[in-house]
Amino acid sequence: MDQVKLGIIGIGGMGTNHAFSLIQGQVPGMKLAAVADVRQSRRDFAKEQFPEDVRIFEDGRELIDSGICDAVLIATPHYLHPGFVMYALEHGVHAMTEKPAGVYTKQVREMNEAAAKSDKVFAIMLNQRTNCVYRKLHEMIESGELGELKRVNWIITDWYRTQSYYDAAGWKATWEGEGGGVLLNQCPHQLDLLQWLCGMPSKVRAFCHEAKWHDIEVEDDVTAYLEYPNGATGVFVTTTGDAPGTNRLELTFEMGRIICEGDQLIFDRLSENEREFCRTCPEGFKKPECTRILVETDGKNEQHVGVLKAFADRILHGGPLVAEGQEGIRGLTLSNAMYLSSWLDKTVELPIDEDLFLAELNKRRAGSRVKEDSGIVFDTKGTY
Repeated sequence: MDQVKLGIIGIGGMGTNHAFSLIQGQVPGMKLAAVADVRQSRRDFAKEQFPEDVRIFEDGRELIDSGICDAVLIATPHYLHPGFVMYALEHGVHAMTEKPAGVYTKQVREMNEAAAKSDKVFAIMLNQRTNCVYRKLHEMIESGELGELKRVNWIITDWYRTQSYYDAAGWKATWEGEGGGVLLNQCPHQLDLLQWLCGMPSKVRAFCHEAKWHDIEVEDDVTAYLEYPNGATGVFVTTTGDAPGTNRLELTFEMGRIICEGDQLIFDRLSENEREFCRTCPEGFKKPECTRILVETDGKNEQHVGVLKAFADRILHGGPLVAEGQEGIRGLTLSNAMYLSSWLDKTVELPIDEDLFLAELNKRRAGSRVKEDSGIVFDTKGTY
């Protein structure tokens, strides 16, 4: 095989962007072979906009069964991700899922178990891992040069969305259709990066405010407190209701502070380990000397195209993925824990009670309202 024939299941905003990336030749070694969507309007769009040799299907399973695709990319509503991934892998087709991996960890755990039994490639679209700033920070943390983590604060409020965004699709911003709000739609990227950089916390206390800024039934404003096994603490704040919004990640380590903001990585490096300085310095008000460094990166930030390139390379040549599909459960565990903490109004410990989470989610799904689909598909390019 010298080229991967890819099928895209779900050609809404993100699925369409991926399709055009392939059509425009941005992913060497990968060709768009087929698309599927349950909506007639999107199939009509595909017929008008995509090359004639791209096959169009109504159902994703029909696409997989056709045998014309080596791999599929799942870009459907969240609840459907695990089912399509498992079906593809069981039928000998490589699979990549859009984020999040699913809506609840019990469902995603089943998907991961199926993937472990398959010899096909399973990947997830965690495109923020391609960002040079986060890649460099991950490298610095893994090297040990920063010492132990002490504190993390992430304010990610530049996910502003208008009411028309939520009104566009019938499945969006409902418990039954989407399974959550800002934590499940916008923030899987940051929740993945949070665990990728800092590891998993042991405790979570969260406050998820539903319909605070929009006429929706799910959360659009969240503040969460995290505790880590080594004693480090964290605060995670997000919303789709703030303009202009902020994206600032600040981490404190024994050897100083890291600030990620505005595509810059700033390291306030201490002259010595703070813990040792605290124990040995005879002066009560003195701080260790500090030098500010603008950390150099390679400047590369390929986003979705980079993830697809790695997916193609793994299938063709065995190269590394940006993110193994099984890793998606970690960020989802964080959002599930935040929901459960808020719903129960108490601190929850990780791992969470997956059956209790699903029972609480299903209570909300049972009362979920039915929304009419407007048929509008927004262009998502540049919104990530």
